[in-house]
Amino acid sequence: MMRKQNIKNELPLQGAGGLKIGNNELKALGINEVDVLVNFSRVANGLLKHGVMDKTQILANLEALINDPMPYAMQKGGKFKNLAEEVIALRKQGKFVKQERSNFKLKEEIADFPVWGLEHIEVGALSQMRTAIQLPIAVAGALMPDAHQGYGLPIGGVLATTANTIIPFAVGVDIACRMCLSIFDLPAEAVDTETDKLKNILVDNTYFGIGCTTKSYFDSSLFDSKTWNETKLIRSLKDKAYAQLGTSGTGNHFVEWGELTIADCALADIPAGKYLALLSHSGSRGFGGSVADYYSKIAMTKTKLPAEAKHLAWLDLDKDEGQEYWIAMNLAGEYAGANHHEIHNKIARALGVQPITMIENHHNFAWKEQLADGTEVMVHRKGATPAGEGVLGIIPGSMSTPGFVVRGKGNVESINSASHGAGRLMSRSAAFKTLDKALIAANLVNKRITLMGSDMDEAPMAYKDIHAVMAAQENLVDVLAKFEPRIVRMADARERPED
Repeated sequence: MMRKQNIKNELPLQGAGGLKIGNNELKALGINEVDVLVNFSRVANGLLKHGVMDKTQILANLEALINDPMPYAMQKGGKFKNLAEEVIALRKQGKFVKQERSNFKLKEEIADFPVWGLEHIEVGALSQMRTAIQLPIAVAGALMPDAHQGYGLPIGGVLATTANTIIPFAVGVDIACRMCLSIFDLPAEAVDTETDKLKNILVDNTYFGIGCTTKSYFDSSLFDSKTWNETKLIRSLKDKAYAQLGTSGTGNHFVEWGELTIADCALADIPAGKYLALLSHSGSRGFGGSVADYYSKIAMTKTKLPAEAKHLAWLDLDKDEGQEYWIAMNLAGEYAGANHHEIHNKIARALGVQPITMIENHHNFAWKEQLADGTEVMVHRKGATPAGEGVLGIIPGSMSTPGFVVRGKGNVESINSASHGAGRLMSRSAAFKTLDKALIAANLVNKRITLMGSDMDEAPMAYKDIHAVMAAQENLVDVLAKFEPRIVRMADARERPED
């Protein structure tokens, strides 16, 4: 049953005792009343000190609150409720005036946008989506059931803008983050009978961590492309990208063996049954991250927006910087695909068996598409999976919960999109603060998970219920197969997350 309602109107962990949120950072949000600044500072630094949220999440919440305090004021027991009520009261008295920093105004009317699984989505993500839909270039938007707060556009947000515009922060920091699944004509029981062999294959053929590199390659032909010479920035990053080909990031990035159960007649030419499968999740590594950082700063310099929307600054594709970003983003997409193929090809070679098929899809990307009425738009899917009619994709759960191979239904209201995973239930700092290591370990034993790497911030309990998320989007995708992770490799504990 569809759970959709209309609503009108990826970063370093600071942790407990982390960096202080300074007054200048709060003033940049548009706060110019001294008493308000004092109260904002008290709440923000209190949350940071006690590890309730990290710095990025706190500032993003405060930006959303200043733009639209009402959702926060209505949230019973919310951490920002008192601040929201104060802002509302002061505005009625004409005492809280935001600093004007924009060349572009937001639309006064907030268009309707569909939300799937509203009961699973935090108020901060809703407020961020409300701000995004007010952009003067916004045409349509939608929010997926795995949505949670991010920078600019929420994770799980889909935003269609005018065809000649693109928003780097609505694409995301890890450009073209990608899922890739290889299915082998081998019995799923191999994860039990050949555990050591499969574990060693992962150890020998996967590399995780910020700055990690490889020294041997299966296929590096992508680097013969002339696109690597297109711009000064791309040329400067080519060596880094080459060195990191075939590596994986940190945070929620993984390579894992598992059991894939395929329904009858679900996948062409593959009989129903249980198969050994390999699933990976990673993106464009340091190359994509550097591109995102470079052009997001240019966008915020070129496109001045109100403080609450500053991370939604766009580039014009009719201008040099817009074209440069478009070229770099698409190259990052090709690179992310080659990155996964390098991993899967090396592992298949070590296994001695070629996969019978491979299924893959991007998120954190922008596509030139048409809406149902023929309007040409730029569709940004930040942590959302393309789900056009007949399009195959993968929606993972967590390290101990299933993922799903899906086929898109082409729902026009969702702008041909679906969730990209279960979505975070809590921040990384909250996971470290609240989760129990013994319970996490017991969960992994109960689910027969062999885990290499990772830390408490990637525990299954830090994520939403994947089954509830899938139930909320039954009119967006059909489920074709279920993947149960069993042997999971991730970055070492305490590696800074870059997902």
